[in-house]
Amino acid sequence: MNQQDLDPVNTTDVDQVTDAEKKLIKECEEIWKDMEECQNKLSLVGTETLTNSNAQLSLLIMQAKYLAAELSQWQKETPKSKILISLFVLYTIILFQFQKLRHDLEMVLSTMQSKNEKLKEDLKREQQWLDEQEQILESLNRVYNELKNQVVPFSESRIFNELKTKMVNIKEYKEKLLFTLGDFLEDHFPLPDGEVKKKKKNIQEPTAQLVTLHEMLEILINRLFDVPHDPYVKISDSFWPPYIELLLRNGIALRHSEDPNRIRLEAFHQ
Repeated sequence: MNQQDLDPVNTTDVDQVTDAEKKLIKECEEIWKDMEECQNKLSLVGTETLTNSNAQLSLLIMQAKYLAAELSQWQKETPKSKILISLFVLYTIILFQFQKLRHDLEMVLSTMQSKNEKLKEDLKREQQWLDEQEQILESLNRVYNELKNQVVPFSESRIFNELKTKMVNIKEYKEKLLFTLGDFLEDHFPLPDGEVKKKKKNIQEPTAQLVTLHEMLEILINRLFDVPHDPYVKISDSFWPPYIELLLRNGIALRHSEDPNRIRLEAFHQ
């Protein structure tokens, strides 16, 4: 009687375990299909080089294969009464691991898709830069061909004649400037006459012939260009002091720092 009472219970337990095993196998098959779909999506993403993501993906695929092999091994073995309760624990563990694995695969897929989008943007930007460089190169080649067709044969005699003509024109222009400067200085800065000298009784008569402001500037200019390392000129009695003061105050001439009796022209050409 005790044996008869126990048999229905044992039969019920076996049926429950069988139903749980079928449910476990069904859910595992669904998760495996989801994993295969994620893997197919990953294979369509591209072949760009992603070292860390590929390593993680390989590890997850190996883990999935291990779980599938372990499940297949459990399906082949005949369940015994001493491991019936362990099937529920195994079911829970495998289900959790498959869900975690699916989540990890989805994360890897999302990461690879975002990196693929970034690579597409970089490729688009680099392609735009390449197009611009090609346009610049094409423009330079077109200009080079135009200049190449416009090359004039080199002639030493022609260039020499052109330089000679320019030098003559420069000399004529220089003479014209000097002549104009001389007329201006003679009109506006003449030599002092006798009336100017007699305005003050304490002014002595000059012992030397005074030079004009034009001549004074010529002396300073010639000294500056003939002896550039020592452009100072000693102030002589022929230099009228008001004109010297005029040049110094207007910054046209500079006095020597150690010898106040020497002046030089300001180097405006430097």
